[in-house]
Amino acid sequence: MKRFYFALLMFLSANLFAQQKQDTVIKIDDVVINENGFKTPISKQNRNVYIIDKEMIAKLPARSIQELLQYANGIDLRQRGPFGAQADISIDGGSFEQTVVLLNGTKIIDSQTAHNMLNLPIPIEAIERIEVIRGPAARIYGINSLTGAINIITKKPTKSGVLADVHAGSNFDKNIEGSGKTFYNAGFQLGGVISKAKQQHSLFGAHDKSNGYRFNTQFENTKLLYQGNFQLDELNEINASFGYTKNEFGANGFYAAPGDKNSIETVQTTLAAIQSKHILSNRWTLLPRLSYRYNFDNYRYFGNVNPNAGVSKHSTNSFATEVTSTYRTNNGELGLGAEVRSEDINSSNIGNHRRENVGFFTQYRTNLLEKLNVNAGAYLNYNSSYKWQIYPGIDASYALTDEFKFIGSIGTSQRIPSFTDLYLNQRPGNIGNPDVKPENAFQSEVGLKFLKKNLTLNSSFFYRSIDNFIDYTRLVATEPFQANNVGSMITKGFNIRSNYGFEINEDSKFNVNLAYSYLDSMFKNMAQVLASKYQLSALKHQVTNTVDFKYHNFSVLFATRFNQRITGPSYWINDFRLSQSINKFTVYVDAQNIFDTQYFEIGAIPLPSRWFSLGVKFVTL
Repeated sequence: MKRFYFALLMFLSANLFAQQKQDTVIKIDDVVINENGFKTPISKQNRNVYIIDKEMIAKLPARSIQELLQYANGIDLRQRGPFGAQADISIDGGSFEQTVVLLNGTKIIDSQTAHNMLNLPIPIEAIERIEVIRGPAARIYGINSLTGAINIITKKPTKSGVLADVHAGSNFDKNIEGSGKTFYNAGFQLGGVISKAKQQHSLFGAHDKSNGYRFNTQFENTKLLYQGNFQLDELNEINASFGYTKNEFGANGFYAAPGDKNSIETVQTTLAAIQSKHILSNRWTLLPRLSYRYNFDNYRYFGNVNPNAGVSKHSTNSFATEVTSTYRTNNGELGLGAEVRSEDINSSNIGNHRRENVGFFTQYRTNLLEKLNVNAGAYLNYNSSYKWQIYPGIDASYALTDEFKFIGSIGTSQRIPSFTDLYLNQRPGNIGNPDVKPENAFQSEVGLKFLKKNLTLNSSFFYRSIDNFIDYTRLVATEPFQANNVGSMITKGFNIRSNYGFEINEDSKFNVNLAYSYLDSMFKNMAQVLASKYQLSALKHQVTNTVDFKYHNFSVLFATRFNQRITGPSYWINDFRLSQSINKFTVYVDAQNIFDTQYFEIGAIPLPSRWFSLGVKFVTL
């Protein structure tokens, strides 16, 4: 706990020092969050929402979305491979299947398994910000947003230019069990933008390669993302995007240790979306969207040792269309919308299956009193396998003063079982269960927000119940793990998040983020089992802290993470980045896990030791 107290001392010292600098104030930009047509400044949000903005993204020692998200409080980013090769994501004690990921508002749902949900064709240089919405969000984002949502917003070009970034790193250990070569990683990102008065085009690409950090953990990843924005006139615009990524990695111990020592997996994902905005009047706005996602997953249990045996191949398609509209009344704002989604899978050990989902949503936002804002609505869902369900929700805020705001919310949501949960036949390891039922969540939350000049403070307490919790269990050790509804998961949680930034002088800036989350999870009406995969893996304590300092064009950031799960040892991870900009060039040095902590996030898979990287970036955007 010494490092925690050290981080807390730095935070308090920064506050005391800044209070002596009353004449220096940093203006905080109020980022606008788009929730199915409702545009809300983050300071006026009634829910527990926060962002990782592009300034913070540039400071963090990260080169993938997975690495960025590990610094977000409340998010449990559990990596199997290094540098974003493969990772599961959950929010506030949920499972990796209970969080929905969006790209510019388009839902990324993997009907095979959420293990592939973060296989996204998005180089981090293309990201404007990442929005984290904590708590059930069906009223806004539909199915599978059981414990929250993560919306990745890409940059909208404003001027023409180019970007190039190259990096390389190593832990300087050798692959004694394999090739005998020193472990390394290297990669590059390239981007270009053409910006005109009525249209903007951007193209980003990235390639990363590594021979891993232990036997058979090598990976090679390629990403490509195109975006086009077209302003037809002042009232109508169209946005189109296309992305492709191919990720091949050694999967030693990922799913079936110790027998899968030589396993190799290749995951390819294609995304395409077109959406438009039409201002029909000064009151009415229409937002239609079409999207498509294709995913191909090729898993070889014996790897290259016996490439024709133990092969699992899965291909999934997802087509979706959405229409959202908002209408401003004299007293508030009304939102209406509908979506249709079709999903299918063709798999060697899951089979061929198809299902359809139709959803309707409505919400209304108004000020009941001068200082009381209320947003209420519901999501009505029809699934071809589970028929009709409705999920209402409400959130409200009351401005106690100009700086203090009291917030509260009640939300519900549903998670549809994946095709893996239902139909997997991968004996002797894991099997599905066609009788498994959808998970349903109810959550209530109260909180307090404080915003004054350059200090923000957010704290919340929540109670959540997830019925029909899905886990993989078995009664005897000789049986495979099977998907089952094991009972109800009750979680009580408290979180607090703070940010303080100030100017030492005109050339020097100092910024501190400090956050803590506590989760108390228990199961009720639990079925008797010998072993389960996910019940005891949730976080109990989490601390995240970043301290960064900038002087002219030089900056340094120090990041600390502490995780303690329901079972297993706790661990601290410390990283830093140094960067120096010279005209359009930036040179940066990263050090991850600088105290060389040995830690595990999933099962008995050890994660990388101390790792150093050097990079150079050229930007004219």
